[in-house]
Amino acid sequence: MNLLSSASIFSFFTLISRILGYLRDILIAFFLGTSVFADAFFVAFRLPNTFRRLFAEGTFNAAFIPSYTKERLTSDRAGKMFADDVLRLVTISLLFLVLLVEIFTPIVIFLIAPGFFQDSIKYDLVIELARITFPFLLFVSVSSLFSGVLNSHNKFAAAAAAPIILNVVLIVILLASYFFNTNFVKNLSYGVTGAGILQMLFLMYFAKKFYKPSFEFKTKVNKKVKFFIRKLIPSIFSSGVTQINILVGTIIASFQAGAVSYLYYADRVYQINLAIAGIAVSIVSLPALSRAIKKKNKKNIFQIQNKSIELTFLLSIPASIGLIIASEEIVSSLFGYGSFSEEDVKLTSKALLYFGYGVPAFALVKVLGNLFFARDDTKTPLKISLLIVVLNILISVFFFNKIGFIIIPIATTTSSWIGTIIYFFILYEKKFLNIERELFKNLAKIFLCSFLMSILLIYGIGFFSDELMYSNTFKFLYLLFIVTFVAIIYLISCNLLGLLKFKNYKTI
Repeated sequence: MNLLSSASIFSFFTLISRILGYLRDILIAFFLGTSVFADAFFVAFRLPNTFRRLFAEGTFNAAFIPSYTKERLTSDRAGKMFADDVLRLVTISLLFLVLLVEIFTPIVIFLIAPGFFQDSIKYDLVIELARITFPFLLFVSVSSLFSGVLNSHNKFAAAAAAPIILNVVLIVILLASYFFNTNFVKNLSYGVTGAGILQMLFLMYFAKKFYKPSFEFKTKVNKKVKFFIRKLIPSIFSSGVTQINILVGTIIASFQAGAVSYLYYADRVYQINLAIAGIAVSIVSLPALSRAIKKKNKKNIFQIQNKSIELTFLLSIPASIGLIIASEEIVSSLFGYGSFSEEDVKLTSKALLYFGYGVPAFALVKVLGNLFFARDDTKTPLKISLLIVVLNILISVFFFNKIGFIIIPIATTTSSWIGTIIYFFILYEKKFLNIERELFKNLAKIFLCSFLMSILLIYGIGFFSDELMYSNTFKFLYLLFIVTFVAIIYLISCNLLGLLKFKNYKTI
C-alpha cells in the first residue's frame, strides 16, 4: 500500500463529489439565497448530514477498522461474523432512533435551532422538512459499514465516490423543481433520503466481493461487538469534533437572521479542503496503521505516522493560505448570483476567512486522533474533543452578543488549534510519536512552496480584480483559472523539492 497514491485516489473522487456539491449549493444560493426557505432546509438537512459526516468521514472507520482488521487477520469467517453483528446492531439501533426523532421532531428542532421558535412559520417548515430528511441517517450509516469493509481491504475509490450520488440527485431535483415550478425545499428533502438509499445500494454492490451481509435477528450482543460499541461512542464524538462544533455554531447562529446560511455556505467551502487534507489522509492511513500495530512493527508504525502528518501539512497549508487570501473571491464566484446578494458574499467570506485559519488544525485533529484509535485508545481523543467543544461553546456564547455570528468560526478555529497542541503533547508523553529530522526538513519545504503559491495567488487576484467583481457573470471561470494555475505551480515546486516521491510513502 502507498499512502500518497491511496490518498490521491480518495481525494480525486472526493474532489469530484465536492465540486458537484458546490454546483448544488450554487443552485440553492441562486434559487433560495439566504431566505427563510434556505435557512429551514439547511437546519433540516444539518441534523442527518452532521451524522453523515460523523459516520462516513472517519468516525465509523476509527472504531470499525481496527476491530474488523483484527478479526480478519484471524480468519475471513471471523471478519464476516463481526461485520454481520455490527450491521445488525447499527440497523436496529438507528431504526429506533429514526422513529424516536420522527415522533419528537419539534423538540429536536427547538434544541438545534432555538432561535427559529420565535417564528412559527419557519419553525413549522423546519419540522416538516426534518421529518422527511432524517431517515437519511439510517441509510448513510449502513453505507458507512460497507465503506469500512472496502477501506479495510485498501479499496478507497467506491467509498470516496459514493457521496457523488447525493449531489447528483439534489442537482437534478433543483433543476426539475425550477422547470416544473414545484416546491424546492420539499423536493430537496425527499431527494436527501432517496439519495441515502441509492448510496447504500451502491456501496453494497462494490463490497460484495469482500463481504456479503446476512441478517440474523439476535437479542444477545457478543463481547467483540460490545467492545466495538465502547469504542464507537467516544470515537463519534472525537473524530467528529469539527462537525459537532459546526452544529453548536448552528444552534447559536439561529438567533441571528441569515447567520445559519452564512455559516453553511462558508462551511461548504472549507469542507473540501478538510476532506482532502484530513479525512482522506486519516481514512487511508488507518488500515495500514492498524495492521502495523497488530503486527507490532514499530518501525512501520512510526513511518506511517510521520508520513500521515507530513501529507496532512502538504495538503492543508496551501488550502488554508488560499482560503485566507481569496475568501471573498471564492464565495463571490461560487455563490454570488441571483438571490445571493453582495452583502451576503461579504458576511459569508468573513466567516470563511476565520475557518481558513483553522483548516490545518481541523485536519490534524482527525489524523492525530487515529494514532490513538488504531491502538484501541478512545478515551484520550474523547477527553481532548470534550475540551475542544467546551472551549468552542464558552468562547462563542461569551462573545456572540458583542460581535455576532463571526465569533463562531473564530471559536471553532481557536479551540481546534488548542486541541491539536494537546494531541502532540500527549503523543510525546506516551511515546507514541517519534518525529524524525526528515519530517522537519520536509515541513520547511512545504512552507516554502506555500509561500511561493501565496505570492502568485495574490498577484493573480490583483491582475484579474475587475473580472472577479461581484457583478461579473463569468467570475467563476477566472477564479478557476487562477486556482488551477497556482495549484499546478505548488505541486511542481513540491515535486522539484522531492516531496511527491511515491516510494517515500510506501507502507508494508
